[in-house]
Amino acid sequence: MIILYKKCDRRKIPDILAFMKKEKLTPSHLTYRILIATRGDTGDKIGMERLVEDMKSHGLQPDAHFLTELARYYISEGYKDKAIAILKEIGRGNSKDFIRARNKLLSLYASLDMANDVSRIWNHCKSDPTMMECEAAIGAWGKLGKVEEAEAVLEMAVQKFKGLSSRLFSELLRVYALNNQISKGKEFIERMRLSRCWSGPLVWAGLVRFYVKAGDVEKAASILSKAAERQSGGAVKPLFDTYMAVMEQYAKCGDAHNAEKWLHRMKQCGYTGRLRPFQILIQAYLNAKTPAYGFRERMKAENVFPNREFSKQLSKVDALKRDV
Repeated sequence: MIILYKKCDRRKIPDILAFMKKEKLTPSHLTYRILIATRGDTGDKIGMERLVEDMKSHGLQPDAHFLTELARYYISEGYKDKAIAILKEIGRGNSKDFIRARNKLLSLYASLDMANDVSRIWNHCKSDPTMMECEAAIGAWGKLGKVEEAEAVLEMAVQKFKGLSSRLFSELLRVYALNNQISKGKEFIERMRLSRCWSGPLVWAGLVRFYVKAGDVEKAASILSKAAERQSGGAVKPLFDTYMAVMEQYAKCGDAHNAEKWLHRMKQCGYTGRLRPFQILIQAYLNAKTPAYGFRERMKAENVFPNREFSKQLSKVDALKRDV
């Protein structure tokens, strides 16, 4: 129930916790992870730390997965020292836990701009890395602006795994886009086309993000459109964030018409009942300085509730209506 309410209506989570307390039910590791994720998503550092202490008081010790998630929230809120302390704690802990956490440690140290630690973790991995560790290393080197190191990981992975995973393909494209190496990215796309590594949600996501970053939103939208058409024939559907990437770009340009079109396409694909598309759409109207009508009714129809940020956007839209 907590997982369901986390997705649909977080206001009801306290009721579930009150019921558990009444029935003397102790939360599990998973329950605490979900609760801390909920606090982390809202930037509630104090609430997260109270939950960690409560967890320990029930005899539950945070494992490596739990700790890496906690570190990620600290990084997102700018608490660098707290994040580093957690990462060092993982390094000092159980060796099996450390091995299981290496792929996340690569990403987290890169987010902290700690290249020496990324190199140290990768040196632990590279004698016999997993696919996930290769993917994480490519992304980590890309965050640090070290494109050649990311490419070297890709080439090593091609030899080790006898082919190119769509995950690695997508991740290296992200690196090229992040570092504005558009020519290299286009060359890599051609290489993948010749290798027939060209299908699937992760590949579509990588291509769409790349062309959005390259400033060619029409090309990105064309790729997503073809992917969505394939899905209607029974194939796996494009990822939610792939639609978001295209919608966000149209919103930045103040193109409310195309933002509306892609919201409709998302609904056809089955992505409904989420706040983020409405946030992007309303921003498209604001950037276009065009009044928008019926937002509250549309959201209510999908059982979506505005947060504080969205309420501010609605107020701005209402101001545009008054000016018309």
